[in-house]
Amino acid sequence: MDSTIMYTLGIDVGSVSTKAVLFDGTSYQYLIMTTGFSPKSIGQEARDLLLNKAGISLNQVAKTIGTGYGRIHMPYADKTTNELTCHGKGVHFLYPDAGAVIDIGGQDSKVILLDERGRVRDFLLNDKCAAGTGRFLQVTSQALGIDLDEIDYVTEGQQPVEIGSMCAVFAETEVLNLIVHGHAPGAVLAGVLKSIAVRMTAMAAKLYSGNEIVFTGGLANSFMLRKMFANQSGWTVYVPKQPQIMGALGAAVIGYEMI
Repeated sequence: MDSTIMYTLGIDVGSVSTKAVLFDGTSYQYLIMTTGFSPKSIGQEARDLLLNKAGISLNQVAKTIGTGYGRIHMPYADKTTNELTCHGKGVHFLYPDAGAVIDIGGQDSKVILLDERGRVRDFLLNDKCAAGTGRFLQVTSQALGIDLDEIDYVTEGQQPVEIGSMCAVFAETEVLNLIVHGHAPGAVLAGVLKSIAVRMTAMAAKLYSGNEIVFTGGLANSFMLRKMFANQSGWTVYVPKQPQIMGALGAAVIGYEMI
């Protein structure tokens, strides 16, 4: 690393994972860790590991910006900012023309409309229920004995079985009943993905009437869910290479704008 370059850090402590991004104004490095049971210390741990990986010292970091639900535990941050603002900035950095974002995280989902500078113009948030979130998919896939890393492999080519329940608790019972009645686990899980895609589309359509959208968050890593969402919505769906880090990237971008 060039010792004359000044960097900023964005740290997003989420309910499931913690993301840290080191930004030099044009490029970035990142790190993703499991939040676990230590939201008070995980952000600082992620910061130190990322700086060590990049080979730079803390005094080369001009600003540290915190976001995510764990941002209240970041006394080392120069500023904390809400997730919506950070997601908007992160997406705008990668997709300057983006007008809308749908983010599906571990515990919540949100639709964000952006203006031409990546500022939040409007938003819709679902943080009251696990329906359509990473938690919903985690519960149902565990009930089927399928690891989250195997979702695309197991569901590819399967005809989705209709899933009626969107409550994580009831859906767990429903998918087990479907297995008892002879449905293949892959077809049942494909039905779960389709139900999430339907819910995502309905939620986004309440706020957005365009034909292109950026899909972020951990669930965006699933090729099958991306495909189902695109088919269901009829929109062109863009997904960043690291869809989980948009909040941390946006925080780092905000830090750079403060220098």
